[in-house]
Amino acid sequence: MKKRGFEIVEDKYRKHLNKKINLPIRGSKGSAGYDFYSPETFILKPNEKKIIWTDIKSYMQEDEVLKIYIRSSIGIKRGLILCNGTGIIDKDYYSNVSNDGNIGIAITNISENEVEIKENERIAQGIFQKYLIADNDKTTDERLGGIGSTGN
Repeated sequence: MKKRGFEIVEDKYRKHLNKKINLPIRGSKGSAGYDFYSPETFILKPNEKKIIWTDIKSYMQEDEVLKIYIRSSIGIKRGLILCNGTGIIDKDYYSNVSNDGNIGIAITNISENEVEIKENERIAQGIFQKYLIADNDKTTDERLGGIGSTGN
Protein backbone atom coordinates (compact mmCIF):
# COMPACT_ATOMS: atom_id res chain seq x y z
CA MET A 1 0.00 0.00 0.00
CA LYS A 2 1.26 3.47 -0.90
CA LYS A 3 1.74 5.78 2.10
CA ARG A 4 2.88 9.13 0.71
CA GLY A 5 4.64 10.39 -2.36
CA PHE A 6 4.44 12.16 -5.68
CA GLU A 7 3.13 11.38 -9.17
CA ILE A 8 2.81 13.24 -12.45
CA VAL A 9 -0.76 14.42 -13.12
CA GLU A 10 -2.77 12.96 -16.00
CA ASP A 11 -1.76 14.38 -19.39
CA LYS A 12 -5.05 16.23 -19.90
CA TYR A 13 -4.31 18.34 -16.76
CA ARG A 14 -0.64 19.03 -17.46
CA LYS A 15 0.49 22.59 -18.22
CA HIS A 16 3.92 21.49 -19.54
CA LEU A 17 3.05 18.43 -21.60
CA ASN A 18 6.26 18.41 -23.64
CA LYS A 19 8.59 18.88 -20.64
CA LYS A 20 10.33 16.27 -18.52
CA ILE A 21 8.90 16.62 -15.01
CA ASN A 22 11.24 15.97 -12.08
CA LEU A 23 9.42 14.47 -9.11
CA PRO A 24 10.39 16.07 -5.78
CA ILE A 25 13.35 14.55 -3.95
CA ARG A 26 15.22 15.36 -0.76
CA GLY A 27 18.60 17.03 -1.19
CA SER A 28 20.19 14.87 1.50
CA LYS A 29 19.21 12.07 3.89
CA GLY A 30 18.92 14.66 6.69
CA SER A 31 16.61 16.97 4.72
CA ALA A 32 12.98 17.29 5.82
CA GLY A 33 11.81 18.88 2.57
CA TYR A 34 11.29 17.44 -0.88
CA ASP A 35 12.55 19.89 -3.50
CA PHE A 36 10.14 21.03 -6.21
CA TYR A 37 11.64 22.04 -9.56
CA SER A 38 10.42 24.69 -11.98
CA PRO A 39 9.27 23.08 -15.24
CA GLU A 40 9.97 26.34 -17.13
CA THR A 41 12.35 29.28 -17.40
CA PHE A 42 10.85 32.70 -16.67
CA ILE A 43 11.67 36.17 -15.34
CA LEU A 44 9.77 37.82 -12.49
CA LYS A 45 9.84 41.61 -12.37
CA PRO A 46 9.70 43.43 -9.01
CA ASN A 47 6.25 42.95 -7.38
CA GLU A 48 5.23 40.47 -10.08
CA LYS A 49 3.36 37.27 -9.14
CA LYS A 50 3.28 33.94 -10.92
CA ILE A 51 1.80 30.50 -10.36
CA ILE A 52 4.19 27.76 -11.37
CA TRP A 53 2.17 24.67 -12.22
CA THR A 54 4.39 21.72 -11.36
CA ASP A 55 2.38 18.97 -13.13
CA ILE A 56 2.87 16.99 -9.91
CA LYS A 57 0.29 15.66 -7.47
CA SER A 58 0.83 14.21 -4.02
CA TYR A 59 -0.80 11.36 -2.15
CA MET A 60 -0.71 10.86 1.62
CA GLN A 61 -2.44 9.28 4.61
CA GLU A 62 -5.77 10.49 6.10
CA ASP A 63 -4.11 12.48 8.91
CA GLU A 64 -1.34 14.08 6.85
CA VAL A 65 -0.79 17.30 4.95
CA LEU A 66 1.94 18.44 2.56
CA LYS A 67 3.19 21.92 3.43
CA ILE A 68 4.96 23.90 0.72
CA TYR A 69 7.64 26.46 1.61
CA ILE A 70 9.92 28.62 -0.52
CA ARG A 71 13.51 27.34 -0.56
CA SER A 72 15.79 29.42 1.68
CA SER A 73 18.16 30.25 -1.17
CA ILE A 74 15.30 31.58 -3.31
CA GLY A 75 13.81 33.65 -0.47
CA ILE A 76 16.92 34.98 1.23
CA LYS A 77 19.25 35.44 -1.73
CA ARG A 78 16.74 36.42 -4.42
CA GLY A 79 13.73 37.98 -2.69
CA LEU A 80 10.98 35.58 -3.74
CA ILE A 81 8.19 34.56 -1.36
CA LEU A 82 5.15 32.33 -1.56
CA CYS A 83 2.01 34.41 -2.15
CA ASN A 84 0.16 32.47 0.55
CA GLY A 85 3.04 32.20 3.04
CA THR A 86 2.83 28.42 3.29
CA GLY A 87 1.12 26.23 0.74
CA ILE A 88 -1.24 23.61 2.16
CA ILE A 89 -1.84 20.52 0.05
CA ASP A 90 -4.67 18.51 1.59
CA LYS A 91 -5.04 14.77 1.15
CA ASP A 92 -8.24 15.22 -0.87
CA TYR A 93 -6.58 17.60 -3.35
CA TYR A 94 -4.99 14.48 -4.87
CA SER A 95 -6.69 13.49 -8.15
CA ASN A 96 -9.50 16.07 -7.75
CA VAL A 97 -11.89 16.48 -10.69
CA SER A 98 -10.79 20.04 -11.57
CA ASN A 99 -7.05 19.58 -12.10
CA ASP A 100 -6.10 16.05 -10.92
CA GLY A 101 -4.27 17.61 -7.95
CA ASN A 102 -1.77 19.63 -10.00
CA ILE A 103 0.30 21.50 -7.39
CA GLY A 104 0.70 25.19 -8.18
CA ILE A 105 3.41 27.17 -6.43
CA ALA A 106 2.43 30.86 -6.31
CA ILE A 107 5.41 33.20 -5.86
CA THR A 108 5.94 36.95 -5.68
CA ASN A 109 9.10 38.93 -6.29
CA ILE A 110 9.49 41.35 -3.34
CA SER A 111 12.98 42.44 -4.39
CA GLU A 112 13.82 45.53 -6.44
CA ASN A 113 15.43 43.41 -9.16
CA GLU A 114 14.23 41.10 -11.89
CA VAL A 115 14.72 37.47 -10.91
CA GLU A 116 15.25 34.71 -13.44
CA ILE A 117 14.19 31.17 -12.60
CA LYS A 118 15.61 28.52 -14.89
CA GLU A 119 13.95 25.32 -15.98
CA ASN A 120 14.69 22.50 -13.50
CA GLU A 121 15.81 24.97 -10.80
CA ARG A 122 14.71 24.05 -7.27
CA ILE A 123 12.15 26.64 -6.16
CA ALA A 124 10.23 25.26 -3.19
CA GLN A 125 10.17 22.36 -0.79
CA GLY A 126 7.37 20.21 0.53
CA ILE A 127 7.24 18.67 3.99
CA PHE A 128 4.76 15.96 4.95
CA GLN A 129 3.29 16.41 8.43
CA LYS A 130 0.71 14.75 10.66
CA TYR A 131 -2.18 16.88 11.93
CA LEU A 132 -4.79 16.51 14.66
CA ILE A 133 -8.59 16.73 14.59
CA ALA A 134 -10.56 18.57 17.31
CA ASP A 135 -12.88 16.55 19.58
CA ASN A 136 -16.01 18.32 18.32
CA ASP A 137 -15.13 18.09 14.59
CA LYS A 138 -18.17 16.88 12.65
CA THR A 139 -17.11 17.76 9.10
CA THR A 140 -18.60 15.47 6.48
CA ASP A 141 -18.20 17.73 3.41
CA GLU A 142 -16.04 16.49 0.54
CA ARG A 143 -13.84 18.41 -1.89
CA LEU A 144 -15.53 19.17 -5.21
CA GLY A 145 -12.60 20.62 -7.14
CA GLY A 146 -9.19 22.23 -7.04
CA ILE A 147 -7.82 25.37 -5.40
CA GLY A 148 -10.44 27.26 -3.38
CA SER A 149 -13.14 24.61 -3.80
CA THR A 150 -13.63 23.51 -0.19
CA GLY A 151 -16.35 25.19 1.85
CA ASN A 152 -18.36 26.22 -1.23
